[in-house]
Amino acid sequence: MNISRNWRLMVVIGVVLVYAVVSPSLSPGSSLTYFSDTVQFLLFFSASLLMLGNAVSSRGQIRLFWALIAAGSFMSTANLGLWTLYEVVLRRPLPDPFIGDVILFLHIVPLMAAVALRPHRLPEERRPYFITLNFLMLLVWWVFVYAFVIFPDQYVTRNIAIYTRNYDLLYFLENLALITILAVLALSARGTWRKIYWNLFVSFALYTMSSEQINSAISHGRYYSGSAYDIPFVASILWLLYAGALARSLKPSWEACPGKGERWSSVATRLAMLAILSLPVMGFWAWFGSNDSYRLRSLRLMVSLAAILALGVFVFIHQYLLDRELVKLLASSRRSLENLERLQTQIVQKEKLASLGQMVAGAAHEISQPLGAILRYSELLAAKDSLDSSQQKMLARIGQQAQRTQELVAGLLSFAQQSPGEKTLVDIGSLLGRALQMETLRMESKKIHVTTQIAPGLPPILGAANQLFQCCLEIMGNAMDALEESGGGTFSVKAWQAGTEILINFSDSGPGMREPKRVFDPFYTTKPIGKGAGLGLSVVYGIVQDHQGQINCENLPEGGAAFVLSLPIARQELMTEDLAEAAAT
Repeated sequence: MNISRNWRLMVVIGVVLVYAVVSPSLSPGSSLTYFSDTVQFLLFFSASLLMLGNAVSSRGQIRLFWALIAAGSFMSTANLGLWTLYEVVLRRPLPDPFIGDVILFLHIVPLMAAVALRPHRLPEERRPYFITLNFLMLLVWWVFVYAFVIFPDQYVTRNIAIYTRNYDLLYFLENLALITILAVLALSARGTWRKIYWNLFVSFALYTMSSEQINSAISHGRYYSGSAYDIPFVASILWLLYAGALARSLKPSWEACPGKGERWSSVATRLAMLAILSLPVMGFWAWFGSNDSYRLRSLRLMVSLAAILALGVFVFIHQYLLDRELVKLLASSRRSLENLERLQTQIVQKEKLASLGQMVAGAAHEISQPLGAILRYSELLAAKDSLDSSQQKMLARIGQQAQRTQELVAGLLSFAQQSPGEKTLVDIGSLLGRALQMETLRMESKKIHVTTQIAPGLPPILGAANQLFQCCLEIMGNAMDALEESGGGTFSVKAWQAGTEILINFSDSGPGMREPKRVFDPFYTTKPIGKGAGLGLSVVYGIVQDHQGQINCENLPEGGAAFVLSLPIARQELMTEDLAEAAAT
């Protein structure tokens, strides 16, 4: 790679030396003009094509950087093309003023826009239209400066001396701004981008120096095409070719520059603000502070007003797009906050259930040991033949109550997730049908009208059928209690598939929940003392979480409350395995 770079540098130096030897060997005239103009045009055209090739082979901000460099190079090529057209094809001297001067003055604008992109930095969260607006505002401001300072003396009063002086000064300041930004970037960048920036800096610094020398020589009548003043100009073009070829071989990418992006953005914003604020100041000076004729003062004032109007439109568009982005950001932040609150609620609920589960597991373990002893001793006593029938009945009742207590302990352990139920494929539609069939008669006796909308052919879920069945009964029981207090009402159950989940909606027309966000808290209850312990919905929440699902409670706008369960559908491979086991059985 180093050898190829050295060869490129040697080619640049060699071509400059050849031009430096051939150019003085030809006497001023048509031959030297043809040689000089053609070589300069072809070199700049080649540099433009190379920059365009770099843009095509890149992406993102790097592509836009090289595209803007190519645009500036093509504009300079157009100026050299007009120069060649007059001197080589038409064989006429350049007119003064020359239309190519406008193109030459504006070709620096896309170059400044390119370096302002800072392509060496990581891509920022900016939209392309903001970059386009910034470029258009920069272009409008420089067009305004040209129309305000140079154009009146160029085409209105035809004062060539003042026009030439103002043009040379502004063009020098424009080039000086470009090379200053390139120097700052070269000092702040690292790696391959630093090499590219330094080579671009050398190229445009040579171009600025040679342009000033050529402009000064033209002003004093010492310049002709192919003179010694063109040697550093040709060197600057060749160095631009070298910088483009170097970038093509290095293929630079982004690099992290922490802590500098916001400061640079604030500087760019302040410069744009100063540029906009300069328009009314220059318009005020043109009308009240200038000694020019009424015609020139009126022209400059109209130019200022037109520029203010154009930049005002761009500022309005920029603000509109910025407001739209802020609205989107606000909506995204609100959604993130809601998700965060929901996640925090779930985490707190899980922590409460985990603490309660540990306590229940300890209590159940301590209760199970004496229950086991009671069952064993009751069985031993029942096996004795000396007991009469009344004693036998009493021992049977003791055993039944102990057995029932043991089942309750097993349920507590299941709630504490110490003994989770076995999970199989469950037809949720059939399960809801069985639960409704069990509770419908009780609801109808309490003046509760039941409606169902269960979608047919719901795919199965992976779960413990008994636990899910108890969840349905618990939710129905809560709705039944609420409607009973209201003297009856409507209870509805809906089930449908939504993507990879099955949604189940239990809703009633009762008074609603006093605090719907707390209904899943352990020991929280709205029922009278002695009617509920407050563990029912907590158990439901734990079972749903154990099935990788979600459950929410909310009050309906029209009155009543709704519980919405979402349970994931069983994966296809589990369904296939279950069918295979059933076929084998």
